[in-house]
Amino acid sequence: MPNSSSISEFLLLALADTRQLQLLHFWLFLGIYLAALLGNGLISTAVACDQRLHTPMYFFLLNLALLDLGCISTTLPKAMANALWDTRAISYSGCAAQVFCFLFFISAEYSLLTVMSYDRYVAICKPLHYGTLLGSRACVTMAAAAWGTGVLHALLHTVNTFSIPLCQDNALDQFFCEIPQILKLSCSQSDHLREVGSSCLGHWVFLFHAAHCQYIFTATLPRQCCESVLL
Repeated sequence: MPNSSSISEFLLLALADTRQLQLLHFWLFLGIYLAALLGNGLISTAVACDQRLHTPMYFFLLNLALLDLGCISTTLPKAMANALWDTRAISYSGCAAQVFCFLFFISAEYSLLTVMSYDRYVAICKPLHYGTLLGSRACVTMAAAAWGTGVLHALLHTVNTFSIPLCQDNALDQFFCEIPQILKLSCSQSDHLREVGSSCLGHWVFLFHAAHCQYIFTATLPRQCCESVLL
């Protein structure tokens, strides 16, 4: 059986067996990718060019659009190329780069969503302190922290995943490189559990974001009820 030192490439999942279906998947992915480019591009252009949108909420929305664009650009172009050229191969280094970029953009998006929930919490629950708590320097710092968190999170999991010995086949049951499919090729269950255990950090970020949303909902619901009674 091959090990990680002898694996020079991975074989991605083939979404179709016939040439017609492969071309259909190519055009489908191309349409999705162009729609994402157009939508996120319009958001970025509008926020950057319109002075009225230079507020904390739209600044974070601009960052979110860029992250979303980067995330979809990590997976779809390679899938389109494979479908167009009728191939499944991706190099070992290319797979590692794809895992790193995908984790980076996803982790940064989670972190930025947490920052955006804090922005809405301050705007709704502490409106008089909004300008003080979310000044331009604070917004840039929080956005940079979200991007930096994505880099650290992606680096940790990419290094941890590709340091695990791989003893199974090099075929992945997914059309892009992702950690769960790579872990299926690991030599031992203990290595698999080590990476799974280190991924629990993302769940804490999600719970923190959910707690913020719940607090905002509970803070605004009594206010809306009182306004409806007064009306």
